[in-house]
Amino acid sequence: MDTTKKGIPLHVLMLLGFLIGLGAGLYVNLYVGAETPWVQWVTTNVTGPLGQIFLRLLFMLVLPLLFSALVIGVAEMGDLRSLGRVGWKTLAMTIVFSAVAVAIGLGMVNWLQPGDGVDPVLAQRLLSEGAAGAQSIIENAPQGVQAGQFFLDLIPSNVVAAAADNKVLQFMVFALLFGIGLVMVRSPATDQLLVVLNGVFEVMMKLIGLVIRLAPIAIACLMFNLAALFGWDLLARLAAFVGVAVAAMALHMFIVYPLAVWVLGGRSPIAFFGQVREPMVVAFTTASSNATLPVALRAAESELNLPRKIARFVLTVGATANQNGTALFEGVTVLFLAQFFGIELSIGQQVMVMFVCILGGIGTAGVPAGSLPVVAMILVMVGIPAEGIGLILGVDRFLDMCRTTLNVTGDLAIATIVSRGERDVADAPAARA
Repeated sequence: MDTTKKGIPLHVLMLLGFLIGLGAGLYVNLYVGAETPWVQWVTTNVTGPLGQIFLRLLFMLVLPLLFSALVIGVAEMGDLRSLGRVGWKTLAMTIVFSAVAVAIGLGMVNWLQPGDGVDPVLAQRLLSEGAAGAQSIIENAPQGVQAGQFFLDLIPSNVVAAAADNKVLQFMVFALLFGIGLVMVRSPATDQLLVVLNGVFEVMMKLIGLVIRLAPIAIACLMFNLAALFGWDLLARLAAFVGVAVAAMALHMFIVYPLAVWVLGGRSPIAFFGQVREPMVVAFTTASSNATLPVALRAAESELNLPRKIARFVLTVGATANQNGTALFEGVTVLFLAQFFGIELSIGQQVMVMFVCILGGIGTAGVPAGSLPVVAMILVMVGIPAEGIGLILGVDRFLDMCRTTLNVTGDLAIATIVSRGERDVADAPAARA
């Protein structure tokens, strides 16, 4: 997913696509006019459909990808009866860290309003032009959340119908319960089922990789349409989005993690960051939690001196299940696009976004651009135009590097916290040996 056959990094091609589409769109906006007949024809018959093909391919792969990833992530918790409090502490800290991350992101977007101020007439034109491409997906998305029905609506009466109707939240809850069932029931049949699900996950990841290779073309097309319509106002909104996202990640990194390591882990935050600097650098440069895993394991054992069993369990699961930086990014992106399109999300809808971001963090692949299908899915759920994802694709690589660093550091922080008080239990078998 990182390079093309010619060896050019994919993120470079995505940036080029972003710049080409943005430059061409701004030129049309300033010197030609979006109402010119040939511009209307190109946006309707060429750039618009090409961008929608990319989005539809992402949507097509969302359900099988999230189901297999979420089930595997939960199942890799291992036998909860033998792991005891280690497994539950890891799960609890994962949920808490992700919830705090999403809350920070949503709070900053609500406070700073980075997507606010777009001309409603222009936003409505973009809505009308792009609605047809995503209509078949959006028509079944939930329109709101009633407080009394929220938890009831989480449980599908028919999981097949929930999938067919694109009720992704219900489908993810089923996947979560399915994964818990696999943890509780261990047999040759369930082990084989887990192997099959791993195969499904690998196939979906391969297909996602192929789709992401189309991203440079899709970005150029989507940005041409957006820039031709919005002009320079688009640049100001995009810069505000990046600033808020990075500020929220920095707050989580340098406030939440140090406090958690100090209070819950009993360690010096300064020493902790010094000991994990190598995996942080690798995470930032590769934008992949999975690629950083070997370096993180080495740092956990040799630098942090954590029990090997706990370090391997927490970090291996965390590479998939503890994507709190990704959860933060998803929440910020959804609210930014809601503000951009002038869509008011109620408190209930924002709570639903927060819940899905936490679950999505468990089911997000630890590879570059792994969160894009989840973002697209959440946009549909709350009724935000699916084509809005094209706004953030061009700057996603930099934000991906930032949130991956947050993810990996969070894994190491949780491993440090979980290891406190578990050292004697973990080291006992080795001592007897």
